[in-house]
Amino acid sequence: QVQLVESGGGLVQPGGSLRLSCAASGSSFSFEFMSWYRQSPGKEREMVATLHSGGKTYYGDFVKGRFTISRDNTESTVILQMNNLQPEDTAVYYCHYSGGGTGNWGHGTQVTVSS
Repeated sequence: QVQLVESGGGLVQPGGSLRLSCAASGSSFSFEFMSWYRQSPGKEREMVATLHSGGKTYYGDFVKGRFTISRDNTESTVILQMNNLQPEDTAVYYCHYSGGGTGNWGHGTQVTVSS
């Protein structure tokens, strides 16, 4: 089973940037979709960004060009570059993997945007 470990969260001021990483491990890692979701208290989990194995990307409407999802050169880490962060972006960010009829979640990384 593919295991996911997120990193890169933290506290940032409004207008700042963070780079989240999702490292995947497991035998013969390959995926159909890799995604970032987020969830803040009292709200449902929502899709932030999705990367298809063919390279196509999808973003939540609220992203508005501020975030970019990509795959690093090792091809086992998915990156979410977040720019111009705002207080409403505060949430726990989760990585999700789907492929071969299965899926898995990471444990999440906290992102807090505050002055």
